Amino acid sequence: MLIFQIAVILIASKIAGDISVRLGQPSVLGKLLIGIVLGPSVLGLVTNTEILQEISQIGVILLMFLAGLETDIDEFKRTAKASTSVGVMGIIAPLAMGYAAGLALGLSSIESVFLGLLLSATSVSISVQTLKELGKLKSKEGATIMGAAVIDDVLVIIALAFLMSFAGGDVNLGMVILKKVVFFAIILLVSWKVVPWVLKKFAPLQVTESVISAGLILCFLFAYFAEYTGVAAIIGAYIAGVAISLTNYREEITHKVETISYSFFVPVFFTSVGVTAQFAGILENLWIIVLLSVLAIVSKLLGGALGAKMAGFPWRNSMAIGSAMVSRGEVALIIAAIGLESQLLTADMFAVLIVVVLVTTIVTPPMMKIFFADKEKKKEAMALKKNA
Repeated sequence: MLIFQIAVILIASKIAGDISVRLGQPSVLGKLLIGIVLGPSVLGLVTNTEILQEISQIGVILLMFLAGLETDIDEFKRTAKASTSVGVMGIIAPLAMGYAAGLALGLSSIESVFLGLLLSATSVSISVQTLKELGKLKSKEGATIMGAAVIDDVLVIIALAFLMSFAGGDVNLGMVILKKVVFFAIILLVSWKVVPWVLKKFAPLQVTESVISAGLILCFLFAYFAEYTGVAAIIGAYIAGVAISLTNYREEITHKVETISYSFFVPVFFTSVGVTAQFAGILENLWIIVLLSVLAIVSKLLGGALGAKMAGFPWRNSMAIGSAMVSRGEVALIIAAIGLESQLLTADMFAVLIVVVLVTTIVTPPMMKIFFADKEKKKEAMALKKNA
């Protein structure tokens, strides 16, 4: 059954992606939507099994690893201030608006703060693919978005640990912060000293694809260590990619990993996002879903855009950056699961938020297309004026 489901996913995702591009949208939008069609909510050809989730997890890890490999480290350094501004403002706006919405819905103060934190999460895995398709991953905006995502993830997890300690959860805030510090201290040291050494040692081995294997080993170990210390696995994978991008093996690993990723793992990831959609009982809570979806989109869009504007970006560029921060993805789903387990979310609210997360994920690619296209049109108009 799994083999059949994978075959269906690969066929459908490629066709849906092609149709999406022909309609002027990023291919990732078609892949997300076809997941909904294939899943239990519509055709029921694909079910969200545990093994499919694991394959999907590998897909998102490889996607972020590739993003790291293609990162311009000099541009990344230059955008550090902008990334911090976007990351912080991208948390403050959703947190405030989510808290206010929670109170309006009759939630307690602590439940409202939790809702605000959940809406503050960002997952740029979908945005990364859209940036690649738009040719913007290596741009100043792309570097700002990637840096902001790392900052956003760390701050939200620390804030969540702080909240859980107040909510009576068995959470040691000091230990949470210490783990984050240890993670970044060790990972930066390993990136600097160990990664180049490992690749040099693997390169002369008399086996096939030894360098690619070394790159994947580093990617998965970084992802595991990140997850073990409470940082999202995708952040670890991204840092592994950045570390390898500074070596002479960057192009070889990028080329081979792209082939592995985009032929199998990444399509499964994109499609599985849609497969997880559950629309049972949606009509009873439709107005709450609409309210929270609008709030989630607007708060992140404006928060990220304001942060970019404060860092000196023009408004059009700022809105483009803000649009890339809208998708909540798997990070918000993990936080929602924590909320359900700790009884900070009811089962009904959990179901509502799953749909809201899905909505933010689906609207992100077309929003980015609009804002980045506007930016390109403005550049073309200015070029025409100059040449006139």
